[in-house]
Amino acid sequence: MKKILLIEDEVSIAELQRDYLEINDFTVDIQHNGDDGLKHALQGDYDLIILDIMLPGMNGFEICKQIRAVNNIPILFVSAKKEDIDKIRGLGLGADDYITKPFSPSELVARVKAHLSRYERLATNQQTNHMMSIHGITIDTSARKVFVNGEEIAFTTKEFDLLVFFVKHPNQVLSKEQLYERNWGYESAADVSTVTVHIRKLREKIEHDPAQPKFLETVWGAGYRLNV
Repeated sequence: MKKILLIEDEVSIAELQRDYLEINDFTVDIQHNGDDGLKHALQGDYDLIILDIMLPGMNGFEICKQIRAVNNIPILFVSAKKEDIDKIRGLGLGADDYITKPFSPSELVARVKAHLSRYERLATNQQTNHMMSIHGITIDTSARKVFVNGEEIAFTTKEFDLLVFFVKHPNQVLSKEQLYERNWGYESAADVSTVTVHIRKLREKIEHDPAQPKFLETVWGAGYRLNV
């Protein structure tokens, strides 16, 4: 049974989310403040973390940052903060998803299942050795490592997946919707901005000048293309 850590200070919301997750055969631990939430996240054996932003003590952004420094398990932000800058910041820190309150509990369960399924497939795929190289970038899909001009660069799970997908589809124009559905596992027009954030992070890591990308090109009105 999959184990989920839910860090949420509003008791009624936390209990509702827990009830729906437990009905779907998940085990759920709840923490109501940031400091205890981080402690459990770093010490517990969890398969996924659901994280609010506004918490007593340490906020969700800092918790996400510290978790990502040591662990790549899926992290889902759930917050009443609707501003794009908050979503961009959360995804930029390595979160896998951002859900804005209010939302249906069934949507939360669906997203949890999608991220867990994708994470399991990635773990299984690590058993197959395969090296990919392009533009001085070497990708070891078995170890999930990326080397740029011989130097290892840290990639989040979603950044790595997105890069590999581009390399497997060179010179093809891929829309935001295609990239989102392929790498996040479901369609949601309100969350397509997630792709823009990850494209920016990719360019920062693989381009000599991210402001004028040579490899990962924007095709205006259509999407993105990896030139080879």
